[in-house]
Amino acid sequence: MHRSTLPQPGRGLLLALATTMAMGHAAAQPVPEATAAPAAIKRPFALPPSADLHYELQARHRGFNLTGDAIVTWRAGAGNYTASAESRVPVLGTITDNRSSGTVDAYGLAPAEFLEKRLRKDPATTTFDRDAKALRFSQSKQVYALKGGEQDRVSITWQLAAVARAAGEQFKAGSEWPFFVAGRNDAERWVFKVVRRESLRTGLGEIDTVKVLRQRLAGKQDQVLEIWLAPKHEWYPVKLRYQDGEKEQIVQTLATLTKR
Repeated sequence: MHRSTLPQPGRGLLLALATTMAMGHAAAQPVPEATAAPAAIKRPFALPPSADLHYELQARHRGFNLTGDAIVTWRAGAGNYTASAESRVPVLGTITDNRSSGTVDAYGLAPAEFLEKRLRKDPATTTFDRDAKALRFSQSKQVYALKGGEQDRVSITWQLAAVARAAGEQFKAGSEWPFFVAGRNDAERWVFKVVRRESLRTGLGEIDTVKVLRQRLAGKQDQVLEIWLAPKHEWYPVKLRYQDGEKEQIVQTLATLTKR
């Protein structure tokens, strides 16, 4: 799609989608203790089968309503994985194009590289240097020590689904599941809380889901992130909602699903 000169009412919120890079360090950089990642948590996991997921996208920003779609591609096999998430809105075109790739280890997904491309912004690269045990960013000088189990903003949805598939009855209302998640500039601890079971209407019909909410960090006005996972459909994420304040929101609802 061509670049439009029309007003861009949803740009501020849409650029925050992530719901999603080449670094050239010749040698490992020192990892400050002050930015060490939390202790790794090793849990059972079962990766969902590879699939293509197409979502309807609805956004609200300062009284303006926007519609579009999101395409998510998930591939896992032979000890490796790739995941991509692209969101598009008419007139503006592609808003975000985020990608994660890496291997699968004892903790689950082990990202090697996370690429984030936003509308009219340079791509950002987050590199998980497993040999040097360091997490680095092309957009900042921040460095974290890798301990295992760290995720990025694309891989986290699939890691959560994999943990849920293996957790059985432990993945119940009230339970909390912490992860260390990297973005384009830094990383932080995310805690997901299982809220309840919900029946949800999607492009696949009425689906039984488990609603999971990312807990806000104390003292921070983080975006709200809600994910609805479908137990009878391999725990795929069938709906996602991002909210920033009362007037800004993005909702992605599954329209079609194709297993690969």
